[in-house]
Amino acid sequence: MTRSASRKDKLETKLRFGWTTGTCATAAVNAAYTAMLAGQFPDRVTIVTPSGKNADLEVAETSSGSDSGGDWFRAGIIKDAGDDPDVTHGAMICATLRKGAAGTGVTFSGGDGVGIVTKPGLPVAVGEPAINPVPRQMMQDAVAELAAALGGTGDVAIEISVPDGAAIAKKTWNPRLGIEGGISILGTTGVVRPFSCSAWIASIHRGIDVARANALPHVMGSTGATSEGWGQGAYSLPDIALIDMGDFVGGMLKYMRRHPVPNLSILGGFGKMVKLSQGAIDLHSARSQVDFDALAALACRFGMDRDAVASANSVLEVSQMATDDQRSALAEAVAAGARETALAHLRGAETAVEVVVISRDGRLLGRAGTIGKGGA
Repeated sequence: MTRSASRKDKLETKLRFGWTTGTCATAAVNAAYTAMLAGQFPDRVTIVTPSGKNADLEVAETSSGSDSGGDWFRAGIIKDAGDDPDVTHGAMICATLRKGAAGTGVTFSGGDGVGIVTKPGLPVAVGEPAINPVPRQMMQDAVAELAAALGGTGDVAIEISVPDGAAIAKKTWNPRLGIEGGISILGTTGVVRPFSCSAWIASIHRGIDVARANALPHVMGSTGATSEGWGQGAYSLPDIALIDMGDFVGGMLKYMRRHPVPNLSILGGFGKMVKLSQGAIDLHSARSQVDFDALAALACRFGMDRDAVASANSVLEVSQMATDDQRSALAEAVAAGARETALAHLRGAETAVEVVVISRDGRLLGRAGTIGKGGA
């Protein structure tokens, strides 16, 4: 076992996994439907997730009553994302159930804090609550199992709500993806794995889907707010064209290879674009490093001191030791190399690519490639 593999195993054993919003919603449905059929809410429910793990969850909130729509039963589950830095950690996921008309089966609606889909390209149709297909199936399965065990018809109207969901959604991609008013009920495995970054990469994929569904000719992937800010000033792009790829340029490129858009701009800081130019497609500092010897070999072509660059502690230090002309020439070369890496991973997809290197204070340092109306 390598040292890095050993460290990874130790990290994973110390970190707790958590449960998706889809699992929590299913648990809430289970509790509410149990009360509807048996007359009493359970204190805890166990959900078998699509991954095969059992989620044993406490029922945190219960209520019931009657109104013009008939009897209703509500249960809430507090989402525990484990040790993952998930913005929905601690959110209350609620399900309110009413009897449905005979033969209608399970129907879904979104209450407070659950977003509504307003743009095509997502797994849920425009106008529908942002409750994704796997969570819907999980809830349908839970209803069917309880109906068989407790003598129900399985005709149930389910409303999912998330108090404070509208505020939480502002910290997510939902506004850019065309999901308005709240969060999404998500999850394909039912489990949140700490620091797996799967949710971020899935958001990148959904962003590309939305851009394609709206026939956008140009999308922009940026590593952070500074580079995105420059791009917003340089291009007149709608929000749904802005892909917050972070460090996951590989996740963006691999998906775009199968789902191309005509034009792609990749924007990032000097250090991250150096990594991309050297072949890295995960730009996080823990998962890729700058090869300073290779950077020195490139920099000396522009009159920079090879030994000084090779012994530098950071790309910022390299930038600071360069003259304005040297910095510009090096950034242009880095952009060209990064573009070659991107094109290699796109593998001939009909996408024109440009790479733009942005300084820490938001200035253009270098760029390579051109974009236009068609593909590469």
